[in-house]
Amino acid sequence: MKLISWNVNGLRAILKKGFHDFLEIQDPDILCLQEIKISEDLIPRFELPYPHAYFNCAEKKGYSGTAILSKEEPLKVSFDITPACHQTEGRVITAEYQDFFLVNVYTPNSQSELKRLTYREQQWDPDFRSHVQELALTKPVIICGDLNVAHQEIDLANPKTNRNSAGFTDEERHGLSQLLDAGFADIFREHHPDEPEHYSWWSYRANARERNVGWRIDYVLVSSNIQAKVTNAFILPEVHGSDHAPVGVTLQ
Repeated sequence: MKLISWNVNGLRAILKKGFHDFLEIQDPDILCLQEIKISEDLIPRFELPYPHAYFNCAEKKGYSGTAILSKEEPLKVSFDITPACHQTEGRVITAEYQDFFLVNVYTPNSQSELKRLTYREQQWDPDFRSHVQELALTKPVIICGDLNVAHQEIDLANPKTNRNSAGFTDEERHGLSQLLDAGFADIFREHHPDEPEHYSWWSYRANARERNVGWRIDYVLVSSNIQAKVTNAFILPEVHGSDHAPVGVTLQ
């Protein structure tokens, strides 16, 4: 099974930038998208080559949102996490398959001046962690998406100058550490433990992508008890169309 996750920075935009060619070349069995930036009334306009498609749109138009496109029909699909304060931005879709739960997530950005850091640290991270831990009591869990944090210094080009920037604060990094300690593996880093300069997001400024001055903030995390089934973990920096690159895994 091939699973790919991609923050597309707008589904309408990516459809004009070779999205169907990407699907034809990569042919993922499951594709998880973040930051789709569409409202529910626009969904019928999209012709996507997957028989099963699920969208979680933000109440605010043109903002956030997630989608799962799947060749196989899930046993069950649910949206968002509790409590209700997390349920207006379309940030989570949970799909149950025969052998695992898949959680597609677009973690809130702490924003400039760290305006949402308190929300992120004290509410979102603990509640999301509780959600996946509860799922893991039933069957293995695969988490994928834009987690909006570079976990270690190896995961961004300029760690020293970004020490207290959104996406690299101690609080955000600790939140991801707690998630990993709850029984999940950062599978790309497990497969590439000491390899620097693997990034999934680049600023549009100063030719950052061309110079590979980036951050690894997009992840696939897997329950430790299915870690051995992952045969490959990858980033596709050659795929353009968004400021993020797709990330993914193949599993037995």
